[in-house]
Parts: sequence; C-alpha cells; structure tokens
Amino acid sequence: MTFDLELPMVGRETEIAEIMRRVAADRFRSEVLILTGDPGIGKSALLDFVADHVRREDGRVLQAIGSESEAHLVHAGLHQMLRPVLGDLAGLPPRQRSALRAVLGLDECTEAPDAMLVGLAVLTLLSDLAEPAPLLVVVDDAQWIDRASLDVLSFVARRLDSEAVTLLVGVRAAAALPGFDKGYQRLEVGPLNASAANRLLNRQPTPPTGRTRVRILQEAAGNPLALVELARATAARRLDGNGVERPLPVTDRLERTFAEHAEFLPEATRRSLLLLAAADAADGPAASQGLPDVDDKAWDLAQRAGLVRLDGFRISFRHPLIRSAVYHAASFEERRQAHLALAELLSEEPDRRAWHLAAATTRPDEVVSAALQETADRARRRGGHAAAAAALERAAQLSPLRADQARLLAEAAVMAVFTGQLGWVERLVAEVQERSDDPALITSASLAAGRLMALRRPHAAAFALLTRIVYEAAAARSARALDALAAAAVVRYYSGEESQRQQIENLLSAMPDPTGTLHAWVLVVSDPHGARASVAPALPALIAEAEGDAGSLTALAIVAWLLDQTSLAARTFDEASDRWQAGGSLPDGLRSAVGWTYLEQGRWAEARAAAAEISTVALTAGLDHAEACAHALDATALALLGEPTDARHRAEQALVLVDPLESRSVAVFAYRALGLAAVAEGDYATAYIQFRSAFTDDGEPVHYHVSYTVLAELAAAAVRRGMQEDAAELLERSARSLGTGTSTRITALLDRGRALLAEPEHAEPYFQAALADDAGEQWPFERAQTRLDYGEWLRRQRRIAEARPLLTAALETFRRLGARPWIERTKAELRAAGIEATDSAVPSAFTELSPQQQQIVQLAAHGLTNREIGEKLFLSPRTVGSHLYRVFPKLGITARSQLRDVVEGSVPVLRARS
Repeated sequence: MTFDLELPMVGRETEIAEIMRRVAADRFRSEVLILTGDPGIGKSALLDFVADHVRREDGRVLQAIGSESEAHLVHAGLHQMLRPVLGDLAGLPPRQRSALRAVLGLDECTEAPDAMLVGLAVLTLLSDLAEPAPLLVVVDDAQWIDRASLDVLSFVARRLDSEAVTLLVGVRAAAALPGFDKGYQRLEVGPLNASAANRLLNRQPTPPTGRTRVRILQEAAGNPLALVELARATAARRLDGNGVERPLPVTDRLERTFAEHAEFLPEATRRSLLLLAAADAADGPAASQGLPDVDDKAWDLAQRAGLVRLDGFRISFRHPLIRSAVYHAASFEERRQAHLALAELLSEEPDRRAWHLAAATTRPDEVVSAALQETADRARRRGGHAAAAAALERAAQLSPLRADQARLLAEAAVMAVFTGQLGWVERLVAEVQERSDDPALITSASLAAGRLMALRRPHAAAFALLTRIVYEAAAARSARALDALAAAAVVRYYSGEESQRQQIENLLSAMPDPTGTLHAWVLVVSDPHGARASVAPALPALIAEAEGDAGSLTALAIVAWLLDQTSLAARTFDEASDRWQAGGSLPDGLRSAVGWTYLEQGRWAEARAAAAEISTVALTAGLDHAEACAHALDATALALLGEPTDARHRAEQALVLVDPLESRSVAVFAYRALGLAAVAEGDYATAYIQFRSAFTDDGEPVHYHVSYTVLAELAAAAVRRGMQEDAAELLERSARSLGTGTSTRITALLDRGRALLAEPEHAEPYFQAALADDAGEQWPFERAQTRLDYGEWLRRQRRIAEARPLLTAALETFRRLGARPWIERTKAELRAAGIEATDSAVPSAFTELSPQQQQIVQLAAHGLTNREIGEKLFLSPRTVGSHLYRVFPKLGITARSQLRDVVEGSVPVLRARS
C-alpha cells in the first residue's frame, strides 16, 4: 500500500491559514508571498493544496515548476507558466505581443526584445486573465527556474498593484533567488513539531513503533517527506532501531532511500524511470514517444513503489528528490543512452536536443559544440543572457581546438556580465587566459569582468583591473584600450578618488583620436569642471553625429548632465529612450544620471520612476552600489516632495549598501538628501551637519562633482544656525578651486550662497546675479529657492511691492513641482508681504497625489488610453484604471474629460489683503 500524498496535511494549519488569507485578499489588491524551507519540508504540498482549492472555487491557476536540467533553457519557466494561455496573447497590444511571442520562441527575432516590454506584456496578460476571476500564479522550486524567466517574474511582482493576482513562490531555504531577495513577505515552512510528526507517522500504512519510531523521529528532524519515506523504508525491510544507518543529511538520506526503491524494480521499469528522469518538463510530449503507455505494467510497479504519480495521461515523479535519486543512481553509460534517446526524439526542438547531446558527450565534439553555439545565439536574441553564457561555456568545453575554446569562453564572459554573477565571469576570464595568448581576446574577456566590477564594490579593485587592461590593450595597440579607460572613469566618478584622475589623464594623453564620444566621456566623467571648456562647445555636434545610436546618445546625455547642460541632457535622454532596445538587464555606468537630470529639470515623478527601475535591475543582479545610487536619487525626490521620514529611510539604505569612504558620490548624494529632509522639517541644525558632510574638515570637497551642488543649501542652513563664517570660508574656497568658466548652474548656486551669507546691505547684487541668466530656468526648484530668498530679503528691507512678484513666481513653481515644505514657507512670506495665497481645491488636490498618480493623470489628460499609459509607465491597464478610480474623488471630478482642466489649472490664486 502506498502513502497517499493527497491526505490532509498534518501540522500545517498555521501555514495554510496564512496562505489562504492572502489568496482570499481584497479583490482589488495583489499579493506576493515567498515560501521557503528545506527539501521535503512540504512547500510543494502546500502550494498544490492552495492551487487545488482555488480551482475548486472556479479561480484560475497558472503554474511553473523549476527543474535543475531546465535552468539553462531561456524562458523555459515562463513558457511552462503561460502555455495554457498562449491563445490569450492575441489580446495584448501589438508591441507587447510581439516581444512576448519572440521570447517564448513562437516567432523569430533578430535582436533581443526589450526586456521591460516583455515584463510589461506578462503583467498585462496576467491583469487581463484576472478580470473575470482571481488569478493564482504558483512558481515552485524557483531556485531552478531559468534566470530569464525569473527576471520577468521579478519585474511583474514589483508592479502588481490592483490586479486580483496572487503570486506564490516556493524556494529552498538556502537558495539565492535574484530579484526576490528583498522587499517581499516570506513564510518559512519549518519542521513539524513533535506532536504533528507523531500524527503523521500514525497515518502511515505501517506505523513504526518502538526504538525504530524514536530513531525515525530523531533523524527526520520534523521533515515530513523524511518521516514518510523512512517509515516506508523501515517497514519494507522490517528493521529494528539498530538497523537504521548512521545519520546523514536529510536530502542525501532520502535520495538513497528512493534509489533503493527503484533498485529492485524490473529492468524495463528502471529504464523508463531513467528516461523520465533525464527528460525536462517541456520534453514531455516528445519524450513520451519513447516511454511506455500510461497503462503499462512498468508504471504500475513504479507507482506501487511510491516513485511516480499518474495523472490522466501524465506521468511525473512524486518529488524532485525522487527524480534526482533515480538519475544519479544510474551509471554514466545508462544516463548517456537516455540522453541520446531523448536527443533523437527531440529532432524538432534544436535547443533541447543540443543540451541532451551535450549531456551524453564526454569528449570534444565539433558537431555538438556547434549546436550549442546556435542555441546560445537563439537565447541571446531572446534576451536569455544566462542561458546563452551557459551554452557558450559548454560549447567551449566540447570544442576540439583551444583557440575556439578561448573564443567561446570570452563570448560567454561577455554574456555572463548581464547576470551580475561576478564569480562566474571571473572564472570564465581565467579560463580564457589559460587557453589563449591572444591579447585582443584576453582584453575583451577581462573588460567584461572590469565593467561588472565597476558596478560593485570595492572600487579600488575594479579600477586596478581596468587600468591594467588599458595598459595591456594599449601595448597591443587594441582599440579596446579606450573602452577600458571609459569604464575606469566610471569607477573614478563613483569613488571620487583624486589619485585616479591623474592616472586617467596620463593614460588618455597616450590615446589616439582625441575626439569622439568615448574621449569626451573619459574627460568629463573623470573631471567635469576641468573638461568643460574643451568639451561643451563640441557636445551638440557629437550628439547630432550620434543620431539613431541609442548607446552613444545615452553616453552623451550623461556628459551633458555632468556639464550642467540639463535641458540638452534631458532631450538627449528622451531621444535615446525612444530608440533604445535593451541589450541586457544591467544598468550601465552612471545610468542614474537620467534620474538626476529629470529631478533637476522638475520632472520629479519621472526621476522616481527611473530610480525604481534602476533599483529593480540592481536587486535582480545583486548590484549593491547601483541599488544605493537609486536609493539616493529617490531619497532626494522624497525630501523635496515633503516626505522626510521616507527620504531618510532611503538615504540611510543607500549608506548601508556602500562604504561612504570608498563610494563618495553615493555618500554625498545621500548626505544631501538627508539635509533636504531636515530642511523639510525645519531642523536646520541637522541640515547643516548633513550638508557640511559633503566637505572634509579642512574644506575640500568629498566628491569633485556632487559636493559643489550642496553649497547654496549649506549657506542657507548656516544662516539659520549662526555658522555663517565657516560656511562663507568654505564657499569661497570652493569658488577658488573651481576657478573661472564654471557652469551657469554652479555660478548661480555660488551667488545665492554669497547673497545669503552677506551682510544685508551687500546681498542684493548677489541675488540679482543668481537670477540674471535665463538659462537658470533649466533648474526650476533651485531658481524658485533663489526667488524665495530674494523676496524674503526684499520684504525685510520693506520693499514689499518688489518682493511680491518674486514670491508669487516662487510659489507657482513650488506648487507645480509639489514641493510642500517650500510651498508653506513661501505662503508665510506672502502673508507677511500682505498677500493671502489661496489655492483652488482641484490644483491643491492634484499636487497631493503621489508622483505616479500625477504621471497617470497627466497622460490621461492628453488622451492616452489605460493600455497606452500602462505601456509608458510599465504598469498593467488595471492598475492604471484603479489609480484613476481612486483619484477622481480627490480631484473633485467625475469624468476623464475633466482631467485636462485639472492639469492645466494648477496655478495658485493670489489675493492681496486690504
């Protein structure tokens, strides 16, 4: 008699209640829950129980089960999950449909579809499927889901909002799960307690007794599968307590137990089990042609042995450990023959066929290597960089020629960069160096590792590697020398280490072609103030030459941002975005510059959206430094919006993720955000401390670019804390260091700081200088701050009539931006100047919306549909609709047609007091 896995679970009442609470949650809210636990602990049983319950309640269920042998097959998990609903892809917007069909292998594609578009397509599809009834998505054994599918699921999980979708993810306790390691509720499925373990043993066909029972309870340690299988094993062999083997890890012990179950089965049954074990889940239809029919005696015996489950016409192992045990208990020759048989059956599935052939091959084989290279190319075109790297690595192992091995390993290293797994990339680079003395090949592979290191810490190691590559590439007259130097410049920006600037300058002086995008990049990224005079005049021409090249446009947009040409940077970023096709899932160096550009230009909602995207990518790839950059950006936006508590939390997260003494750019950005959060609360003592942290004790900038943007804020806080002398000395020292030719922005900030720190009778020329250049309108918040300060000074000089226009203009800007603390301060100044500022209800309500809701309202006001808005903001149409549903009452409107009036009517009403 076989133990029935469908019996009600024992001792899992708490876990079931917690899961069912989420599944039965609000119809207009999504839930994500991750179940963790050791193998055999019952995660799969819990997930199956919940899935069956939802089906009985007429809900819809999509499932995917990870498989160790499928982990290298690009988007295999996604295909498995969506296979029952492929017909529903027809309802997706055309671009989303094309992208999703391409990665699922349903359509051919020449280039990798935009990864964000693929994620949006899945999000939209799940949202649509959840419309008629709640949708449950179950992903089990997620540690074996292929990386490309996992990235899509992570993207979707972070954007689920108002959809009736519950995502349950089961993963082994010790396994890493990129993209799901932070920010989600976890339910740890632990061992059964003593009472539940005894109850489970009592339910077995032959409950163990005496010393055997005690030994099983001790060795199973509350693991349900161990309890069941050890009880079965002892019953079958009629062992007493002395017959139980010495303690083993649970998984090893269970695998041995399962292998023993199979050992005594007939040869035909064992052969069929091995073929089933060697097959992937997606091999099923083709592999079944080589297996006995469901009603064959072979399967009856395997089922009686408790190894397989028969579900209609489907045969599957009862647990992944059983599959593993059957596979590894066979000899290599037996496994080899099984893989060859599957390869023959999968003649119409070239990728799966190639991997089965590779599993059956131990010697160099040019044909199999070529098949894996083709598989890698298809994976790359579908955006599966991890799968492509794995296929290239295996192709190298099977290639007969050392030169080809080195070439393929170098290509694998370049692909593996996009996974964020530095250890893997470094190992591949080491293997290239072992097999080749070709400088170009070694440089290409080493540069891949260096670029990934540039996004991590420690920065010193990354800089040392990249400069070594520069020297080696330059000696070999390789064009990659400038590429490596460009990456080294990024490390210099992150670290702020002054000694690195001199090294970069020396290396750059020896490079040919002192023009072009990369040359400008190196100059500006490593020393923006020193490079301004030579690069700024040439920048528009370089951008014009780069038309259509998204990568070059992005690089030049970053250069424009560093040179404080913010409007040009924003236009170039927007143009690059329109042309960009995602080449991978990693943020490029300084990619957070797009968010800073939007923030400085007053596009705060877009800045926060950029921060969220960078954070998602960084979390997925395990890039702490990139994640810290995103947190610092979001913290600044939150502080400006008047959310000081959240701003502090984000900034502190950024500082935890980096070493402030090594990642000086992130540290100063975080200090600035903390200072602004303190200003928002009126705590100028704390604000001064934070702003002052952007400079060393002797007045040197902690970071050569970011520190100077803090000078005006430092002066403002110093005035309120009586620290004018220290601040004035620091400001003038900075001005001397910067010299002439500073940007319009920095010049205006210096003048504002001088005006605030000057004696009242000497302040006005500095205020006037700070506002003199109309180019200052590129930075609306900073411009409004200066107008507020100048208006306040004029009012105190009793020049009320002159103060009012400046204060009114400042209030208008602050209202448009949603800068709540500065709105209140400006209103107070206006009241003191005899002006009562009253806002119409609608504009006030609009600025109280979240940044994302403001974006949605603005796009809807311009006539975009929910689907079109969702595609722009990477949200599902349902989430867009839910946001609009919630904001209509807040805005005091009842129809979509009224939104344009809301957006265009956000100007405060000013009334002079008599």
